[in-house]
Amino acid sequence: MKVMLLNGSPRGEKCTYTALSVIAKRLNESGVETEFFHVGAKPLAGCIGCGTCRTTGKCFVDDSVNEFVAKMENCDGLIVGSPVYYASASGQITSFLDRAFYSSTKMAGKPAAAIVSCRRGGATAAFDQLNKYFAISNMPIVTSNYWNQVHGNTPEEVLLDEEGMQTMRTLADNMAWLLKCIEAGKKNGINLPDYEAKIKTNFIR
Repeated sequence: MKVMLLNGSPRGEKCTYTALSVIAKRLNESGVETEFFHVGAKPLAGCIGCGTCRTTGKCFVDDSVNEFVAKMENCDGLIVGSPVYYASASGQITSFLDRAFYSSTKMAGKPAAAIVSCRRGGATAAFDQLNKYFAISNMPIVTSNYWNQVHGNTPEEVLLDEEGMQTMRTLADNMAWLLKCIEAGKKNGINLPDYEAKIKTNFIR
C-alpha cells in the first residue's frame, strides 16, 4: 500500500510540508509506504478545458502534472496539502489539481484527504475547496477528529500546534485503516462498483 503526499506549497519544506511529514511518519509506522510530490514554485499552466486529454490520456502541457498522474496509477491513496492564501488553496495547487483531475480517469476508489496550513484564518474555506476534487471523482474522503488544519507561521510553530498535530496523526491512522479495509475487501472479492457512463445534463438547450 502506498499513499502519495502532494505538497501544494510553493515554498517547499515549510509549514505544509511539516504537517505532511507528520502524516508520512505515522503512515510508515502503520506499514504504509509514502511518496512526496512537490508542486514547487515554477509557473504552472491552468486547465483550458481543451479536452485533448480525453483522447490522448494526458494533458497537452507535458509537465509535472502528467508525471504526477502517471505516478498515481501505482498509488492507493492521496493526501493533498496546501497553505492558505486569501482563504483559498494556493494558486499552484489549484492549477495543478484542475489539470490532474480533468485528465486522469484512474482516481476512483482511492481514499483521499486534504490538509491545510494557515497562520490564523481561512483554513476551512481552503479545506472545503480541496475536498471537492475528491467528491466529484468517486474517491472516499478520509477524515480526522477535527478539520484537517494546522496553524503556525513557521515549521517550528506548526509543531507546537498540539491539536493540529493530533489531527494529522489521526488522519494518518484513518487513512491506513481504510486502505487495509479496502485491501481486505479485494481479497474477499469486493471490488469497485461498475460505474454507469457519465450523464451530463446541460441546463440550456
